[in-house]
Amino acid sequence: MSKTLHAVTIPDLSALAKTLRRELYARDTPPSHVELLNLLARGAGFRNFQHLKASHAAAARLEAAPEPVEAEPVDHRRIELVLRCFDDEAVMARWPKKTAQQKLALWWCWASLPARRELSEPEVNAILKALNGFGDHVLIRRELVDWGMVARSPDCRIYRRIETRPPADAAALIAHLQARKRAKRVPRVSNRPPFTPVRSPARPDASPTSP
Repeated sequence: MSKTLHAVTIPDLSALAKTLRRELYARDTPPSHVELLNLLARGAGFRNFQHLKASHAAAARLEAAPEPVEAEPVDHRRIELVLRCFDDEAVMARWPKKTAQQKLALWWCWASLPARRELSEPEVNAILKALNGFGDHVLIRRELVDWGMVARSPDCRIYRRIETRPPADAAALIAHLQARKRAKRVPRVSNRPPFTPVRSPARPDASPTSP
């Protein structure tokens, strides 16, 4: 059975020598193998040899390369079908028929709610009315609560978005709708009159100097 090697770096060899000399002279009998290991470990700045081994093991775990995390797959076909439920301004024109598509569409409504802020029911209604074009913001509000995306107080007066990381499909859908919304944004027209540069009148030629 192979032994595990434990390398030790001695920051101060003189201090180690003094520690060993003091410990050895204080003993009546020679130290055992384990006792000598503890003496060396204490001279290197550890409590004992077990502390040294535990420190080395922790360092090896921290230096080990983390295992690669596989990216969550994205169902682009499902995203494409859900995007058809939204118009060019990222407003939900119709409610999806399938449950999985409904939940995916709700993530856009979740993303449109302000984070870490309590909202009254009228405030939530105003946001959801602007997001749906089929005239049933109450359905969206109820589904957000039922799916655990929004918390609601027992008296149904206060709402708060549940902060969580959207799944890969939802993150992709949100990115698509944000891009669609930016593409449809109308540039702001200024009411200020256009700037017209004013030309200074030409300076008359200087008259010749009289002799």
